[in-house]
Amino acid sequence: MKKRLFALCVALAMLLALAPMALADTVTGTGTAQGFGGEITVTVTLEDDVITDVQAVGDDETDGIGKNVIKEWPAAFVEANGIVDTYTGATFAGITRAGFIEAARAALADAGVNPDDYLREAAEEAAEDLDLEADVVIVGAGGAGMTAAITAADAGATVIVLESQPAVGGNSVKSTGGMNAAKTADQDENEFGESAGVEKTLATAAEKWADNEAITALAATVQEQWDAYQANPEGYFDSVELFALDTLIGGKGINDPELVNTLVNNSADAIEWLRTQGIDLTDVASFGGASVKRIHRPLNDEKKVVSVGAYTVPLLEQACAERDNLLLLTDTTATKILTDDTGAAIGVEAEGKAGNTVTVSAGAVLLTTGGFGANLDMVVSYKPELAGFMTTNAAGIQGQGIEMAQALGAATVDMEQIQIHPTVQADSASLITEGLRGDGAILVNANGERFIDEVGTRDVVSAAEIAQPGSFSWLVVDQKMVDASSVIQGYIKKGFMLSGDSYEALAEALEIPAEAFAATMQTWNGYVAEKNDPDFGRTSFAQPLDTAPYYAVKVTAGIHHTMGGLKIDPETHVLNTDGEIIPGLFAAGEVTGGVHGANRLGGNAVADFVVFGRIAGAQAAAYAAALTEALAPAA
Repeated sequence: MKKRLFALCVALAMLLALAPMALADTVTGTGTAQGFGGEITVTVTLEDDVITDVQAVGDDETDGIGKNVIKEWPAAFVEANGIVDTYTGATFAGITRAGFIEAARAALADAGVNPDDYLREAAEEAAEDLDLEADVVIVGAGGAGMTAAITAADAGATVIVLESQPAVGGNSVKSTGGMNAAKTADQDENEFGESAGVEKTLATAAEKWADNEAITALAATVQEQWDAYQANPEGYFDSVELFALDTLIGGKGINDPELVNTLVNNSADAIEWLRTQGIDLTDVASFGGASVKRIHRPLNDEKKVVSVGAYTVPLLEQACAERDNLLLLTDTTATKILTDDTGAAIGVEAEGKAGNTVTVSAGAVLLTTGGFGANLDMVVSYKPELAGFMTTNAAGIQGQGIEMAQALGAATVDMEQIQIHPTVQADSASLITEGLRGDGAILVNANGERFIDEVGTRDVVSAAEIAQPGSFSWLVVDQKMVDASSVIQGYIKKGFMLSGDSYEALAEALEIPAEAFAATMQTWNGYVAEKNDPDFGRTSFAQPLDTAPYYAVKVTAGIHHTMGGLKIDPETHVLNTDGEIIPGLFAAGEVTGGVHGANRLGGNAVADFVVFGRIAGAQAAAYAAALTEALAPAA
C-alpha cells in the first residue's frame, strides 16, 4: 500500500512539474527577405511571447561574410529576446544584416506578435576618435570604390575605404541592366543580327552631327569598318569606334572625347578583369542607344538573366574582404579632404556612426562617392524643372564628394545634365531594367497605343512618356520573356506586374481600351516578323509578344543619373578650375563628369565604374608609392 501511495505521489509531482510546460503558449513564425546573394529565411519560436529559438537559412550569402551573420545572429536574438544589431564582424555584411532583420520582423509578424515590440537597443560602447594611416584612402564603397580598392590593394598599397551607409553598393547595387563593352569574346559567341542599327547611327551622325569633329571623325572610321565588314561579313560586328560614336551621339556631343576613348578602349579588358574576380557577364543583348548588341549581362545557374548590380556587388565585396591590406569602415561619413601646405590631398576626416571623429592619413585620396541624384535640393538647384520627381538613387548619393573637392578648388563639368529614366515603377520608385525593352518589351500609353521607339536613348523615351496622358506608360512583356528572366520573375513576386490570359484581359486589368491595345499588340508582332517598324523606326526586334499570359508594369520617369561632376583627366586626376591637377586627389564613377555628356547610355555606368575604378586604383597606388619613395631617407 505504501509503495503504491509513494508511486502515486511521484506521478502527481511529475505532473505538477510538467504543468507549466504543457500550459505554455508556443507559436512559430517564418519570414523571408532579400539578402545580398539571395533570399534569407528566418524562423522564430516564442513561448509566452519570449523568443526561445531562431533558425536562419541564407545559402546564397557570401562565404566568410554574409554567412557569418546567418550563423552568429540567431543566438544573439534569443539572448536579447528581440531584434538587436549586435553584429561586429566583417563590415562587408551590411545588406545581409538588413535582410536578416527584415526577415526576422516578418517572422515575428507571422507568429502573431508586433515586431516593433521586439526591437532592442544594443549597448553602445563609448565612441573613441580614430587616427588611421594608409597608402590610399577611398571615399565610397560602390562599384567604383570597391573596384579601385581591389586594384590598389593588388598593386601592394594599404587601402582604407570609408562608406557613409551601413552597407556597400551605393547606386551600383541597384543597377539592373549590364555593362557595355566592345570587341569582347562574348560578342564573338553571337551571330551578328540586323544591320539597321548601324545604318541608323551612321545616318544620324551625317544628318545631325556634321559640325561635331569628334563625331564626324568616328563616323568616317566606322563607315570604313562597316563597308569592309559588308564585303566580308564574318564574325560579330562591333568596334570601339562604334561604341564611342554611340556614346557621343547619346551624350549629344558634349562628352569629353578623351574620356570616352578611355572608356571604350578599356571596356573589353574590363570584362576580362571582372572574370578574374569571379564575375562573368556572358549574355550579350540590346540596350537603348546602342547600334548593336553590346550590353553584357550575368546569367544564373538556370541560364536566366539576373540584375547586374545584385550579382556583381557581392562578388566585389567578397574580393575586398579577401585582401588583408584592405580595410572597409561602414557608417563612416567623410566630411573633409585634408591637405598639406602645398595643397596636396593627404587624407580624409570623417564622422563615425556614434559621432566620433575618424581621421585617415594617406598618400592619396580617391573619391568614389557617386553623384547627387538622392539630394533633391541639389538636383533642383541645377535643374529646377525636376522638382517633385521621384528618384531611383540610393540614400547615400548626396553629392558630398563633389562638394568636398570643390572646397579645394576642384572644377566641375556638366552639373546641369541630370538624367531621368523612363521605366521607374510608378508606386515604389523601383528601377525597371532597360533590358526588358532590349529583349522585346514595348511601351503603351493609357490609350493602349505605342508612342516611341522603346530602345531610343533615355532622354528621348522619357520626354515622350512625360507627354503621354498622365505622364506614365505600361511596359508589356509575355510569358516567354518571363520564363527567360529571373529579373521579371522578381518584379512579379514584388507585385509590380498585372497580368491577363489574353490581350483583352490584360487591357481590362490595366483599365485601358481593350480593342486598341489588342490591335497595338498584333501590329507590333507583325513588325517583329517583318523586322521593320514604320511607326517609330525601332531597329531592335528580339521576339514577338505572342505567348500568354501577358504582363505589364506601370512606369514613369524618375531621376536616375547625374552626368555632371568633378572634372578629371583620363588618368582620373581631379583638376582644379585652372585645369591643373590637384596633387594626390583622384576620382572615378558617378562623382565625375564628362564621360557621358548630356545623356548616359544604359550599360555605360557599369563600364564607367569598372574602367575608371581600375585606372584610379592603379594611379592612386602608384602616386602613394612614389611619394613614399621620395620621402624615404637616403641609404
